[in-house]
Formats: sequence, structure tokens, C-alpha cells
Amino acid sequence: MDLVARINSQFTESAQVKLNAMEVLAQPLARAGQLMAACLKGGGKILACGNGGSAGDAQHFSAELLNRFEMERPPLAAIALTTDSSTLTSIANDYSYDEVFSKQVTGLGREGDVLLAISTSGNSPNVLRAIEAAHARGMRVVALTGKQGGKMSGLLADGDINLCVPANSTARIQEVHLICLHCMCDVIDCLLLGVKQ
Repeated sequence: MDLVARINSQFTESAQVKLNAMEVLAQPLARAGQLMAACLKGGGKILACGNGGSAGDAQHFSAELLNRFEMERPPLAAIALTTDSSTLTSIANDYSYDEVFSKQVTGLGREGDVLLAISTSGNSPNVLRAIEAAHARGMRVVALTGKQGGKMSGLLADGDINLCVPANSTARIQEVHLICLHCMCDVIDCLLLGVKQ
């Protein structure tokens, strides 16, 4: 087995998937960043959720907003719903794992807030429930998916934004999700700080 050739093919495939995704996602990413910037400017917050690698992405995004991305600015209101082990385990134990995000959205979300719902398949039951809870609270949803969007695509309402990576490999979808998160952070910073470039 030629490991170097295998690694080279991973890089090539990743780059090609990113280029394909750019054609599909640039416009909706701009809208997602605008939606989030307006939410934050109006005193709202962004709640983010996902499982596994997507949980890590939710935390990554929240950290970029609460601390900083590439420019100095005041902290922005963002909460990753994936980090409080006491809350997660108590909800999973007393109710079900399907409710671990939706109960938090119901308790923390307010009209005008935004839910960033991340699922590579678009079929994670607890993320689907979080979307339903967000809609019940008058929140908008930015869905970050792949594999044709799964069940999440059918749950989205007018005003929600579907960022569906045109790929089927979980690894490639996650790689594109990361650049999507960074693009949204950049748009938010540009709109809130007045960057013209």
C-alpha cells in the first residue's frame, strides 16, 4: 500500500469537494452570516448543537464568537449546547437523548435568536428536535448538513437557511463544515466591524 499516494488523494478529494461546495454555498453562507450578524446586533444570541464531530464544530463556532475570530472585537453572544455534561446527562437520563438539545433551546432560546443546527447526515434526532423547539420559540435556523440534507431539509421554515454540502463522505462534509463556520465568522465580523475589503 502506497500511503503517500493515499494521503495525496485525500488532499485532492478534499480540495475538489471544497471547490464544488463553494459554487453551491457562497450565496447562502453570505445570507447566514447576515442573519447571524443582525441577530447579534439586535441583542440576540446564537445557540449551536450537533453530535460527535459536529459537537466539536458547535463548540468551535461558539468559541470564535465569544472570544475572537481574526479581528479584535467585543465578545459576541453564542452558546454551544454540547458542553454542559450535567445538563446533557440529566436530560438524557430523565427523558431521552433525543431531547438533550431541544430542552436547552426551549429554556435558553428567545424570539430573534438563531439556532445553528449541525448534522452531516441531516438526520440526527436530537438536532431535528432542536429545530422544532427553535421554531416554537420564534427562532430562525441555520442548518449545516450534507448528504442531500436528510430530514432537516424538510423541517426548515421560510427564513431559515440550509447549508447542505454537496458530498456523501462524512469526512469531506466535516471539512467543508469547518470552512463554512469560518466564513460565517468572517461575514459577522465584517458586518459588525464595518470592514470594507
